[in-house]
Amino acid sequence: MNNTLKFVASCRLPTEWGDFTMHGFEEPNGQEHIALTMGDFSDDLPVLTRIHSECLTGDALFSKKCDCGPQLEAAMKAVQQEGRGVIVYLRQEGRGIGLINKIRAYKLQDEGMDTVEANLALGLPVDARDFTLAKQIYDHLNIRAVKLLTNNPEKIQTLKDAGINVVERIPLHVGENAENERYLHTKADKLGHMIFD
Repeated sequence: MNNTLKFVASCRLPTEWGDFTMHGFEEPNGQEHIALTMGDFSDDLPVLTRIHSECLTGDALFSKKCDCGPQLEAAMKAVQQEGRGVIVYLRQEGRGIGLINKIRAYKLQDEGMDTVEANLALGLPVDARDFTLAKQIYDHLNIRAVKLLTNNPEKIQTLKDAGINVVERIPLHVGENAENERYLHTKADKLGHMIFD
């Protein structure tokens, strides 16, 4: 596998939602990813988890154009409440197209296109993310079964295909507002996301 992740280091990360351990991983091309863990995974019980793709605009700049920031916050809260879990944070900005291309796509959305139309108009894939990276992180953490916080059926299928036992899908319905209503409906209608179930 060309995109084999290498574990680099771990450290304590105190947050508003308790103390996590942050684990750093690196791809051969230098791309970096992290996992935030809380609790013990030494048993074989399913672990509460979210695979979260980096969204600078939503996670750090509080953009209302998407639901990413609220989803990350809700996942961290859920792990805190469970007392055990992992958030896999993949550095795949803009569903894998990168930050600058995301800005270009946002401009087209401002002009009337939806998120899928904008990517295609730029000659970019609708979704270029690689969720199999999460499997390698789960393997490193000795996680075999998960309860997955997601609305995206592709994440579920990718993990199952990679040999991860997804025992439960937990919906993550947060962050809807007037600015992202069309975006969320596009994700539901064109990408099959289970947002309004």
